Amino acid sequence: MTLIHPTAIVDHKAELDSSVQVGAYSVIGANVQIGANTSIGSHVVIDGHTTIGEGNRIFQFASLGAEPQDKKYRNEPTRLIIGNNNTIREFTTFNTGTVTGIGETRLGDDNWIMAYVHLAHDCVVGSHTIFANNASLAGHVEVGDYVVLGGYTLVFQFCRIGNYAMTAFAAGVHKDVPPYFMASGYRAEPAGLNSEGMRRNGFTAEQIANVKRAYKAIYMQDLPLDEAKKHIAEMAKEHSELTILRDFIEVSKRGIIR
Repeated sequence: MTLIHPTAIVDHKAELDSSVQVGAYSVIGANVQIGANTSIGSHVVIDGHTTIGEGNRIFQFASLGAEPQDKKYRNEPTRLIIGNNNTIREFTTFNTGTVTGIGETRLGDDNWIMAYVHLAHDCVVGSHTIFANNASLAGHVEVGDYVVLGGYTLVFQFCRIGNYAMTAFAAGVHKDVPPYFMASGYRAEPAGLNSEGMRRNGFTAEQIANVKRAYKAIYMQDLPLDEAKKHIAEMAKEHSELTILRDFIEVSKRGIIR
C-alpha cells in the first residue's frame, strides 16, 4: 500500500497487484483490476468494469472505463480491457463497450497512445500502434497491429484500419483503410504505401515491391474493384504478405478508400 498516494481513492473492492503505483488524487472504482508493475499518474480516473494488464504507464488526467457516450446505454456491465506495456498519455478517454456492440472496448499490447486520444465504445485496437495527439475513434472502429494514426485523425464509426497502415495529420477516415496503405485528406484518400513503416518492421524490399504492385492494381490501373481483388487474390497465392490485404478487402462492409 505504500505505492498508493494517501490522497488517492481506491475502492476496497478494486483488485490491484501489490506493485501497482497510484498517484495523488487518482480515483479507482470497485470493478477495476490492474496488473503488476503498472503505474497510474495523478488525477487519473479509472472506473467501470475495467481490466488493465501489466507494465502499463498511465499519465495524469486520463479517464479510463467511463460509461460509453451512447444514449442507448442503460448501465449494463460492459467492459474496457487494456493489455500489457502500453503508454497512455495525458487526457486520454477510453470508454467501455455497449450491449448493442461487442460489449467491450479493447486495447492490445505495446501501444503508444499520445495525449487527448479518444477510444469510443466497442473499439478494438491491436498491438504496437502509435496514435498521435488528438486522434479519435468513433464507436465500433477496428484498428490492426502496427498502425500509425497522425495527429487529429478522425475515424468514422464501424470503419477498419488494417495492419501497418498509416494516416496523415488531420485525416478524416470514412471508409476502410487497407493494410500497408497510407491515407490523407479531410475525406481520406489513398496516399501510397507505408513503405517506411514496413521497412522498420522487417519487410524485405521484395515484399514491399509486391505490396506496391497490389496498390497499383487497386488505384492506378483503372480496374473495377472486383477485378483488382481477383488480381490480388492470384498474387497472394505466391506472396504471403498479400493474404492479409486480400482478406481485409474481401470482408470490407463500408468499402475501402478509393
